[in-house]
Amino acid sequence: MNKNTFDQSSVDPDLENVTELKPNQVFVFGSNIVGNHAGGAARQAKQWGAQDGIGVGMAGQTYAIPTMSGEEVLVHYYKEFLSFAKLNLVARKDLEFLLTPIGTGIAGYTLEDIKKLGIGDHLPSNVTKIGKWD
Repeated sequence: MNKNTFDQSSVDPDLENVTELKPNQVFVFGSNIVGNHAGGAARQAKQWGAQDGIGVGMAGQTYAIPTMSGEEVLVHYYKEFLSFAKLNLVARKDLEFLLTPIGTGIAGYTLEDIKKLGIGDHLPSNVTKIGKWD
């Protein structure tokens, strides 16, 4: 995996067009585990409640998935997110999780890399992919 290909000017333009969320929507983004939301979708998520220091899980209308600590950690927290989303099919039927192409920004994974890890596959009905997934 090429970890040095991120160019700040190449932030996904589809995500830049996301400027507001409905009250039932949750913006799901890639983070570092310590919750330093300084760039890419993580910085964007701050407008919906992502908090510095929270690198995993819900904060406001956001859900952070650590993407910068290696594949094993990424897959673990992605599966944890899927479990959370599935639980909310019953607990909060109104919630819609908007899954960005996590890991493809500052973390340096290619879309092909994350697809090989199974990210974006077999999503529950309350998870919608946003941004560039192809």
